[in-house]
Amino acid sequence: MSEQLFFTAEAGFEAARQLSLRPAGHRDNTLHGHSFTANVRVAPQAFRAEYCGGEVGSLRDRLARAIEPLDYAFLNQVLKNVADEDIAYWLRDRLELSDVDRVGIRSARDAGVELTANGSIRFWRKYRLETAHQLPNVPPGHKCGRMHGHSFGVVLHVDLPGSEAGIGYEALDRIWAPIREQLNFACLNDFPGLNNPTSEVLSSWLWQRVQPQLPQLARVTVFETASSGAHFDGTHYRIWKDMTFDSAARLKYAGAGDPRRRIHGHTYTLRLHLHAELDRHMGWVVDFGDVKELFAPVFKLIDHHPLYEISGMDDTDVANIARYIRQQSRSVLPQLERIDVYEAEGCGAILAWGERIPAVLV
Repeated sequence: MSEQLFFTAEAGFEAARQLSLRPAGHRDNTLHGHSFTANVRVAPQAFRAEYCGGEVGSLRDRLARAIEPLDYAFLNQVLKNVADEDIAYWLRDRLELSDVDRVGIRSARDAGVELTANGSIRFWRKYRLETAHQLPNVPPGHKCGRMHGHSFGVVLHVDLPGSEAGIGYEALDRIWAPIREQLNFACLNDFPGLNNPTSEVLSSWLWQRVQPQLPQLARVTVFETASSGAHFDGTHYRIWKDMTFDSAARLKYAGAGDPRRRIHGHTYTLRLHLHAELDRHMGWVVDFGDVKELFAPVFKLIDHHPLYEISGMDDTDVANIARYIRQQSRSVLPQLERIDVYEAEGCGAILAWGERIPAVLV
């Protein structure tokens, strides 16, 4: 697949609302408020930045202006309908951008919606499992061969036409409740089908139990840690690994009065996405530890360095950083299919060349 580039930005707003479509007595029918987060992902041709390399800043500014009427507002006085998906539709129209790939609204840390490019709604809800496990097939001495535990995060993603969006979070909660009752505060290895409970195996095990009850299930995501995990969409396994690097930058195309033309820096978040056939014996796509080890030589090229002095990096904006990382990683991580580079939370570039581009992680 040819390479695709997206820019992404997010911004928050504080607002109150009252939902009237819930069943009688539902708490959402009372006046309440949220710390909302809005995010948007667009292709480069969707807008014109002030200069090459300034796309993330331009998109972030545009998003902040778009949500300004919602900040510290009573949403029912601004929008006709105020559910998360209604806010996403309103925001997409207000942004007035072509080629918008995703618009997301998160009304809580563990729940949100995404409006996709084709107009469908993806609901997601994140749950937590406190469990123990051990991996029986790892080599002797591997730390995961010992019994240990994780606070797993599990995200269920559901794709729905806009007309069906109302079934949302409550349906997910009902389906999840007996699964949580079974797995929480337990050892995963004790359950049939989880004798080798890697994140990949757990994601497919959960899919097999949720999808028959909810055919619209699009993906199961398992956070093994805050910085690594796996996806399963019914067919394909994917994993990701996060890391941060602290480097200096200087955007050479910024205007003379733009501070980003000066030497400055960020604590960047780098997210590597990998896709391969599941190793049926090991139960994983690639060991998370191996990803870090194999990527270490590339990481050393960018961490604690002035990026503008690195040969082969055209400029130090996030898109060019992602392109440089891809070029340097071709031989060491052939399973790599997507690279995210964020200069601030939710604000960065996504470079993808795989068959499918997963939604932004939550």
